[in-house]
Amino acid sequence: MLAIVDYGVGNLYSLASSLKCIGVEHAVVSDPEALRRADRIILPGVGAFGDAARKLRQSGMRDVLLQEARSGKPLLGICLGMQLLFDRSFEYGEHPGLGLISGRSVR
Repeated sequence: MLAIVDYGVGNLYSLASSLKCIGVEHAVVSDPEALRRADRIILPGVGAFGDAARKLRQSGMRDVLLQEARSGKPLLGICLGMQLLFDRSFEYGEHPGLGLISGRSVR
């Protein structure tokens, strides 16, 4: 099952509808244990980097997401979700990212 991470900053309906349309089994998850059970993960995101990084931490999903990605579980970041995979961003200040991809998100 493919998990779409719900941490409060993604256009989940459009993504879930698209996956349904092409026949991909998926679930929108906001529970760390559901994320562990998934075969693959999509990290969506819309908005400002710093806010999204904070919400990902507050949701309790950040550490599990890092563990799963580092274990080799496939992870796709979409839009801001992709930017969060980098070491840091300089959007409206400097903010740490997940550090899964070496680099910075700059304007």
